[in-house]
Amino acid sequence: MAGTLFVVATPIGHLEDISARAIRILREVALVAAEDTRRTGNLLRHFSIPTRILSLHAHNERSRAPELLIRLRRGESVALVSDAGTPGVSDPGAELVRLAREAGVRVEAIPGPSAVAAAISLAGLEEPGFAFLGFPPIRPKDRNAWFERLGRYQKDLAVVCFEAPHRIRKTLKELANYVERPILVFRELTKLHEESLEGLPGALATRLEHPQGEFTLVIPKADPTADVQIAVPTETLKHEIGLLTENDARSKREAARLVARKFGLSTKFVYDAVSTHDARPDPSDKIQVT
Repeated sequence: MAGTLFVVATPIGHLEDISARAIRILREVALVAAEDTRRTGNLLRHFSIPTRILSLHAHNERSRAPELLIRLRRGESVALVSDAGTPGVSDPGAELVRLAREAGVRVEAIPGPSAVAAAISLAGLEEPGFAFLGFPPIRPKDRNAWFERLGRYQKDLAVVCFEAPHRIRKTLKELANYVERPILVFRELTKLHEESLEGLPGALATRLEHPQGEFTLVIPKADPTADVQIAVPTETLKHEIGLLTENDARSKREAARLVARKFGLSTKFVYDAVSTHDARPDPSDKIQVT
């Protein structure tokens, strides 16, 4: 009789968030397949769990999953864990789960802490439903497509995503081109230095001068009926854009992107605010601003 593959959620920060069932399963299985053996080792030692650990991460999952499948088929049960949270949710594990299901091996979820659920509960959103988009890609082409997809989703749903500390400021600055409403940024959820920030993406990028820890972003559904209120006079925006277009020979649309980033506003808002006060044609009008 084949064993069971348990997909076990582990704490995203505070160790007391682990469930009693998860502790029991981690103790009873023959093997724990872990994204980071050192981090999982610390977790098991904290709860005095002696189970053997084997690494299963993004770089070895394709080769190691068949090996684990053999063990499952011969009757050994395996617990699949990631660094934090639930395996397969922006973490390795999907390949092993897919192979196990195709082989007829029982796969059982042991649910638990979730940064996505925690962030949504803290955001106080009134509208039902949301879209989870994981981490923004690194490659420029994939990254641009990801932001365009986010812009489409955000018209109808709140959007939740993750970001690493060394890329959070870049992501927030790019997000300013797509989002006109204040967003929520949660840092180190459930950990000692947990922090929540709220504001326009560009302004938040400025506030996070030396970001540390993991970030979860909640972007509320767009409100087409609401006007974005800012403390920057239109004349100031026009002056800033004028300096860029005259001295640096930039198009008005490119200048609007730079000025929006400076003041923590959306590119579209800056461009529209200036254009309504300037009837002169812009040779870059063929470029779409989103």
